[in-house]
Amino acid sequence: MRPYICFLIMFLASGVLCVTCSSFPTKEVWALTTFKEAIYEDPHLVLSNWNALDADPCGWSGITCNKERQHVIKINISGSSLKGFLAPEMSQVTYLQELTLRKNNLIGTIPKEFGLLKFLKVLDLGMNQLTGPIPAELGNLTSLVKINLQSNGLSGSLPAELGNLKNLSELILDRNKLQGPVPAENDSSFVAKIHGTNDSRTSVTGLCGASQLKVVDLSYNFLVGSIPKCLEYLPSSSFQGNCLREKDAKQRPIRQCGPQPSRSHQAPSLKHHSFKDAAKHQKASKPAWLLALEIATGIMAGSLFLVAILTAFQRCRSKPAIIIPWKKSGSEKEQLMVYVDSELLKDVTKFCRQELEVSCEDFSNIIGSSPDSIVYKGTMRGGPEIAVISLCIKEQHWTGYLELYFQREVADLARLNHENVGKLLGYCRESSPFTRMLVFEYASNGTLYEHLHYGEGSQLSWTRRMRIILGIAQGLKYLHAELEPPFTISELSSSSVYLTEDFSPKLVDFESWKMILTRSEKNSGSIGNNGPACLLLNSLEKRHLDIQGNIHSFGILLLEIVSGKPPYCKDKGCLIDWARDYLELPEVMSYIVDPELKHFSYDDLKVICEVISLCTHTDFSKRPSMKEISLMLESKIDTSIAIELKSSSLAWAELALSS
Repeated sequence: MRPYICFLIMFLASGVLCVTCSSFPTKEVWALTTFKEAIYEDPHLVLSNWNALDADPCGWSGITCNKERQHVIKINISGSSLKGFLAPEMSQVTYLQELTLRKNNLIGTIPKEFGLLKFLKVLDLGMNQLTGPIPAELGNLTSLVKINLQSNGLSGSLPAELGNLKNLSELILDRNKLQGPVPAENDSSFVAKIHGTNDSRTSVTGLCGASQLKVVDLSYNFLVGSIPKCLEYLPSSSFQGNCLREKDAKQRPIRQCGPQPSRSHQAPSLKHHSFKDAAKHQKASKPAWLLALEIATGIMAGSLFLVAILTAFQRCRSKPAIIIPWKKSGSEKEQLMVYVDSELLKDVTKFCRQELEVSCEDFSNIIGSSPDSIVYKGTMRGGPEIAVISLCIKEQHWTGYLELYFQREVADLARLNHENVGKLLGYCRESSPFTRMLVFEYASNGTLYEHLHYGEGSQLSWTRRMRIILGIAQGLKYLHAELEPPFTISELSSSSVYLTEDFSPKLVDFESWKMILTRSEKNSGSIGNNGPACLLLNSLEKRHLDIQGNIHSFGILLLEIVSGKPPYCKDKGCLIDWARDYLELPEVMSYIVDPELKHFSYDDLKVICEVISLCTHTDFSKRPSMKEISLMLESKIDTSIAIELKSSSLAWAELALSS
């Protein structure tokens, strides 16, 4: 009987444990994985263990749960260079007390849904690239003790609702683009009118209501008016670098500031009072109807002039914005404003579709295609030949993620400038008809793959192959070592090497869209219902972080160039596995050389085989960098014309061909 009772107790205890383990709210897991989905670049892989299939996120990087492991209470991922948006779904982490994402590269706006995090005590989003206004909804977070939004691009006015935060002791908002007066004691009816409500219970007291404030930094914004009396106890450095009428604090030059409002601490009702005072002053000398007419006419004229100026300015200078569904669903609440960063793309040429259509002969001159893109050849009027990559995706599947990726891709490709790297000439983005295109300079001799496996072997002599290898190595050295951040080719192979008329190699990455567009098509109907799908992370990690992968691929590419064999064959398997028996044995090393070659340099072959072995070493730490590889190849391989003339009787014919 006793063993039976013990067994029963153990069974019940295990049941309790199972219930406890499975009690983690699924909406919190969903919200966290949605946050990961909104991050499109994670260079340090801090989110790599955030697995959507894991029901318990307490072990994920940067996550802290309560003692009972039932709720997430802290998210702290600072200095990790994360790039992406702040997902509004984060508001579903209901018991969150600390959200620290300081010193990353987050863009977009601060979601107003963060105002639902009623237990939040610390909000630190400082040193990112956030734009737009500070949501007034943050005034609902009465538990907040610290707000740090410094060094972003936040604009608009300071929400008077921040005065509702009775426990707030730190407010750090320096180095943004905030405008307007510092809100102090306000007329609640005026604030209600601003927000479109007539709630008589609305009570907003501005920053004077935040009685626990000890540390405030509003410096280096564009605030106007004067410092409220209730904040005069703060050091003058808290307000320097603005447009305030203060002698003690260093302010911006007048030319950087707009028109100044009258001195008053009751900033939101300032205009109301100034009109009222003006009316009283002129009441005795002018009839009321004339005064009203003058005021109305002045307001209308001023408004029309202001609208005209703002419209012109916006067309010329502002960042255009497009509304793209963040996730495909019928709900307008799941739509996010995606800003096209004019600073990001300002130096990149934007082509119109009609111009490219004419250049590419009504898009009839197709030189390549895949399920995710079509490549057209064209000729610009009075300009170079071009290759236009048109992305094959339906408009209804184009999400905010993809728009963001497209912008980032254009900016990333535009910074590449090397003789062995394909040059991006510009892009095309139009909504009617839906168009996303990349425009590259055209390399007229096709791909290296075509020449190795479908062309005439005599066109690629040993010396010419060595020159191609050196050019590829120099291009990769530039991408890996001379750019910050480094750039990698997502699928480095002979198909990503294009050749010019003189067989100079150009590295072009046309494959980076393959995984993204395929997954987007596949998941377009289920993203909103069955949990988040990570559309970008894997591809983008490869895009920027897979330097080791590029080095390994370079080794395989060298083997493909000298052997003339494809990297994978159905019958014989992987080329590298076949070649390993020959790479390190001098007496059989020549067996890997393409039989179509009439001659080759044995000294060159030894160097190539050594580099192949180093690049494909199973231990990453023993693989050299592209800088080291390039130096090794350049110092030991001679591709001069004299060498070619000495080694081949066909050199004269090849020299005549290439000249």
